[in-house]
Amino acid sequence: MTRRYIFFDIDGTLLTGGYENGYVPESAKEAIRELRAAGHFLAIATGRSHAMAVGHMRRLGFENMVSDGGYGITIENRLLGIRPLQKEQAVALIRECDKKDIPWGLQLDDSDTRFAPDGRFYACTKDTYLKTQVVPGLRPEEQEYIFKMYIACEYPCEYSLEALKPLPWCRYHDSYFFVEPTYKDVGIRTIMDYFHADYRDVIVFGDAENDLSMFTDDWLKVAMGNAVPALKAKADLVTSDVDKHGIYNACVKLGLINGEERS
Repeated sequence: MTRRYIFFDIDGTLLTGGYENGYVPESAKEAIRELRAAGHFLAIATGRSHAMAVGHMRRLGFENMVSDGGYGITIENRLLGIRPLQKEQAVALIRECDKKDIPWGLQLDDSDTRFAPDGRFYACTKDTYLKTQVVPGLRPEEQEYIFKMYIACEYPCEYSLEALKPLPWCRYHDSYFFVEPTYKDVGIRTIMDYFHADYRDVIVFGDAENDLSMFTDDWLKVAMGNAVPALKAKADLVTSDVDKHGIYNACVKLGLINGEERS
């Protein structure tokens, strides 16, 4: 069998049940074990920061990961680096938010903490995805790197922010949206180039809008049954839901593992 390079999104693809109570279905764990035994290359491809994803990577026995929406690369358990957002663009967005009295937070390092200039971001969102640390007088211009930004406003305020237009962003919550890379395909190509491997041997699994970039015609694309319609429209295969043996069933259908589809 040809060795395939298989990249899995985490949330909604490998993981079900939400961020707080999420778990990986046993059938997905079984499929991963069988894929590994068959000699396939396995990797995570997530929008999460490296710090917020590396625990899942290790618990599932992965050694390779595209993190930070394509800007973070881990190969053989070694973080090769994380590319930051374009600073001038990031600063322009924060200054527009200040003018419009929109609270914000910044991710300045590879950790589980966002930094904010006051308590308004947490007051508006009550968000616990990351810890929020208040740094009075925090100025984005003075930071060496800005990896992600969190803007506390409800839909559709993002469409009124002129400085947001050149930046990548996603909304997962009603009370705020993420300004973060959405270029998973870039990270996948970086890993494939590192190993001098053929893009045609790639298989990607995803479910959400931030997976759209990795649903390219250069390789095979699997959408979960719970995926957004736009992703299903670009998929080569739509499998069952993440909590209905979606990973396992796709691997059987593609001939990657032996077994029968489960319902």
